Amino acid sequence: MNNTIQNRYEFVYLFDVENGNPNGDPDAGNMPRIDPETSYGLVTDVCLKRKIRNFVEIVKSNQSPYEIYIREKSILNKTHERAHQAVGVEEKDGGKKRKGSGIEVEKARIWMCANFFDVRTFGAVMSTGVNCGQVRGPVQLNFARSIESIVPMEISITRMAVATEKEAEQQSGDNRTMGRKHIVPYALYRTEGYISAHLAAQTGFAADDLQMLWDSLINMFDHDHSAARGKMNARQLIVFKHNSMLGNAPAHKLFELVTVNRATDIASPARAFSDYNIVIDRNKVPEGVTLEEKI
Repeated sequence: MNNTIQNRYEFVYLFDVENGNPNGDPDAGNMPRIDPETSYGLVTDVCLKRKIRNFVEIVKSNQSPYEIYIREKSILNKTHERAHQAVGVEEKDGGKKRKGSGIEVEKARIWMCANFFDVRTFGAVMSTGVNCGQVRGPVQLNFARSIESIVPMEISITRMAVATEKEAEQQSGDNRTMGRKHIVPYALYRTEGYISAHLAAQTGFAADDLQMLWDSLINMFDHDHSAARGKMNARQLIVFKHNSMLGNAPAHKLFELVTVNRATDIASPARAFSDYNIVIDRNKVPEGVTLEEKI
């Protein structure tokens, strides 16, 4: 963990969706998430972190030190058990579980950080049953919000086949089953992120991990296509790098340097990325902060 990053970072990330559902809300029939007071579209930080995890898993084949802790249908306590075995925690209560002392739990926490990319990046609560402690990750994301309000559409779809013989009998000569699909015709979303050098020192988040994060944000949508999500693209990644661990300017001041404006008539709905202008006020970048566009 001696090669951890030594600079604070913030970043602004822009991505868009065309005729797709970027993040369905299970409490609303899987409709695209929206702010009910403004009708602005929302994409949760959890959704974006899932896509980052999936990309890293593809690139690194889930091999240490880039294993992914939060995987679909993974049993977390079995992973905790691996950590305890690796650091030599003895079985307790007749071999049924491993509690571990405070020092042993800390060793297990360090082992998890060293082997799992998403633990040392985003953090994790690993005190479920087999205790590996808790990790506060250096990388955090805000909810993404659309630049303008959205109007989700509900599209009717049909299925020509049926699943069972009973369905076929009920539908007699017409085997079509009606269904629904929710889409956003077009929306540009913006989120902001934070990277703490001090928390990176605690988890072992290093320069290679930082590069993997940038690569994930740039490429993750190209490996996440589905009929439900439509066409999603990473459009711009603007990174602010401080020349110190503590930082040289408040994050919100840096975020305010990046604005998104309509390039076409605001009376008409946006339907393409070219309907927007991205404006970066480079003249107001504070001393001690450098700006880099990754996309």
